[in-house]
Amino acid sequence: MRIQDVRQQLTTPLDAPAFPPGPYRFTDREYLTITYRTDPRALDRLVPAPLEVAEPTVRFEVMRMPDTTGLGDYTEAGQVLFVDYEGDRGEYNLAMYVNGFPAIASGREISAFPKKLGSPTLTVESDTLVGTLDYGSLRVATATMGYKHAPVEANQAREEICAPTFMLKLLPGYDGRPRICELVRTQITDITVKGAWTGPSRLQLFQHAMAPLADLPVLEILSARHVLTDLTLAPPEVVHDYLNR
Repeated sequence: MRIQDVRQQLTTPLDAPAFPPGPYRFTDREYLTITYRTDPRALDRLVPAPLEVAEPTVRFEVMRMPDTTGLGDYTEAGQVLFVDYEGDRGEYNLAMYVNGFPAIASGREISAFPKKLGSPTLTVESDTLVGTLDYGSLRVATATMGYKHAPVEANQAREEICAPTFMLKLLPGYDGRPRICELVRTQITDITVKGAWTGPSRLQLFQHAMAPLADLPVLEILSARHVLTDLTLAPPEVVHDYLNR
């Protein structure tokens, strides 16, 4: 392979890339989100400057993605925090646990999604929407919501999903020092909300050293959403380079 051809490659292995180039289109992407109040002192330890904590709330979310161009069928779960960046109100993506390797590899390499391996599920059990997250053989989160008890305006669902999202991109060099250390911003703009609902909800988080969701304890549930969408992810942009400041 010629040098100019190597420069055009997206990822390895060269004869069987870990993922194809985007953009990635999601059809029938399904969300269960539960927003809750937590301990503000715990947030202060996790939100990286120059982001600032906007309010002492967290959103736990499980996303079922049965039809994703190039990446297939997978599910992910995680936590987002509510932040401000120079007057721009948005969310900080703290952690994502994913059960599909192409989604993990592409999310980390192409963008800055903080993805690691986990076993999330989103299912309907009788009259209840159930989201779970296992890390290895241990349960670390269980979310439940009454199934489609009341509709939610599409604009409300769109506002939640399309909020600006901030993430850290960290990549070490071969000498152990950071080669990339950036704060990036992305925002979904290409979206169709096909349905949105709410209902009574509960969220349990369980202690785990390597999946520490419970470090942000549930003090009060504020809202719950079940949303069905079609959407395309937008590319990230660098808003703060820690190595050049």
